Amino acid sequence: MLTSMTAFASRTGQAEGYSWNWDMRSVNGRGLDLRLRLPDWVEGLEAYVRPALQRQLDRGSVTLSLKLSKDEQGGDQHVDGTALRSVLGALSQIESAAIQAGVSVAPPTAAEILQIKGIYGASAGENDTTALRKALLADLEHVIGAFKQMRRSEGAALHKVISEQVDRIEALVAEASGLLESRQGKAAETLRENLARVLENTDGADPDRVAQELALIAVKTDVTEEMDRLRAHVVAARELIAIEGPVGRKLDFLTQEFNREANTLCSKAQFNELTRVGLDLKAVIDQMREQVQNVE
Repeated sequence: MLTSMTAFASRTGQAEGYSWNWDMRSVNGRGLDLRLRLPDWVEGLEAYVRPALQRQLDRGSVTLSLKLSKDEQGGDQHVDGTALRSVLGALSQIESAAIQAGVSVAPPTAAEILQIKGIYGASAGENDTTALRKALLADLEHVIGAFKQMRRSEGAALHKVISEQVDRIEALVAEASGLLESRQGKAAETLRENLARVLENTDGADPDRVAQELALIAVKTDVTEEMDRLRAHVVAARELIAIEGPVGRKLDFLTQEFNREANTLCSKAQFNELTRVGLDLKAVIDQMREQVQNVE
């Protein structure tokens, strides 16, 4: 069953005096592109989160955000005087340097200073974020699970659409095969008329040369190989969409092969009905390729 690269999942949680909200979403991508927006004050969080996602996802542009806030009864907060003096000293140096350089720098507000890591936080003995990180990582597994479930649901819809498109391609190939006999009769008639016209206006035409030209025309209009490859591509497409796992890249390549054969069929058709079928094929293949872009 196919899996979609497009999905969304969110989850809220609470532990260790904190509340949080996970937000995970993705769109299609050539490979796996992870964009993490995590609080840097939780020790080692990203070092655990990134490998966890890489183990379970193969493709897609994935954004994972975590908003974390301290509960009102989550423990005493205090200002670290040493850290505060250090930051204020640094701000004073920056202001002095800016004045000397003739640059105007707006002073930070007290609220902005409190946001600086290490200034305002848990009471002594509560700065260890190991327990919080473990709670977050345990909750992340549920987020990833919900995310993958939505990918599978979206993939089921893609599977239905792409299967119908493959069926349509197979029907058009069969229709094209049925038209070849009609085209053969029409082409033979046209060739006889043109050959008779040439012979009437040519004295002593070389029979060998005429035979060579006829053989060349036959080769240029023969679409047997194209029809065989289109049928083989239909079989390959059905096999791919039945596989469990990421097959998006292979399906994308296969749609390119489908399109190549349809283009050749149109260029060799020399028969209005066969050209129409070839154009219908190209339209369905293009629609299929659009859907395949979302397959993991």
